[in-house]
Amino acid sequence: MKLSKLAGLTLAASVLAFTAAAQDRILRVAPAAPPAHPANGVLYTNFGQYLPEESEGRLGTTMLGPEVVNLGQMKDALQSQVAEVGNFLPLYYPAELPYMALAGELSLTSGNSQAAAAAMTQFIVECEPCQQELSNFGFVYLGSGASDVYEILSTRPVHSVADLQGLRLRSGGAPWARFAEHFGAVPAQISVNDTFEAVSSGVVDGSMASIADLISFRLVEVIRHVTFLPLGLYQATSNFMTSGATWESLSVEDRAAMLVELSRLDPHPESVPINALVRVPGTPLESLPPIDPLELVRMIATARILMPRSRVRLSAGRSELGREAQLLCMYAGANSIFYGEKLLTTPNPGPDEDTDLLRSAGLTALPA
Repeated sequence: MKLSKLAGLTLAASVLAFTAAAQDRILRVAPAAPPAHPANGVLYTNFGQYLPEESEGRLGTTMLGPEVVNLGQMKDALQSQVAEVGNFLPLYYPAELPYMALAGELSLTSGNSQAAAAAMTQFIVECEPCQQELSNFGFVYLGSGASDVYEILSTRPVHSVADLQGLRLRSGGAPWARFAEHFGAVPAQISVNDTFEAVSSGVVDGSMASIADLISFRLVEVIRHVTFLPLGLYQATSNFMTSGATWESLSVEDRAAMLVELSRLDPHPESVPINALVRVPGTPLESLPPIDPLELVRMIATARILMPRSRVRLSAGRSELGREAQLLCMYAGANSIFYGEKLLTTPNPGPDEDTDLLRSAGLTALPA
């Protein structure tokens, strides 16, 4: 199904979301990880494969390796548009992104990658201060992922708390640093890309990381022991953070193409929020014309057909839609709305209005 005239619509997904740009454009993408890492070998490799197919050859990608843009350089790379889309980790910038990094502070409590990714996406989408932080950076957030569960990867065995005393462990952020210090280990803030060199030269004795790092960063050559502990997982991510300038150049057809690409995820995302752009004064997109409500209806219907088990959420911009348009969206396949008088920084219909709307549609809200 081909859609047209979708300017002003945005799409976000709970685990992965991305929207592309102009005809015959090659996007510079940066996974900030080597080919063996899932961010490179799965996420970005598949993205580069599917994007030309779904955009009918209009879009392609060129991948920048970690030797060009690494995780610590991602902020500057996106702001300068050296990279247009990149794997961005808020925990690298806790002072500048305190609200986004807050979710990372809870990393040790997580144990399911899919659930953590969905929860992180939901949090960032609904977190007004988070959105303001990203706006200040000139970034557009399109969804989060999460790593496998973290373990202790070390050059010597760890069987007890006593074995942790003085053990120098590479830490991926403050939560793991605090864990290490609590049990007498010594955390080292080293880039994951430098872990192999740090371990092989004896600077550190190991790393608190996903077991996949054994292959992704060649640690299998220097690590001798894996200690399975509930060390949480890395959930404070934005796997496809997009430069604001790139976002502003999105084309109509390619938004629809990204809907189709999203449907190729296995399994389909639990949540697919579909937003109508709210033209906020003082923002770069304030002068765009209002969207045609029927185009929003068509987008929702397409999402429902392509992803029958997902929750298709009628999200931002409802205050600019008439009652009839909102009802059409529900009849077309939207089975969730964001409830409350404000969504992020923009107004939303009040609770009484939504209760009346659902009653008129003959729908009943599920219990919380």
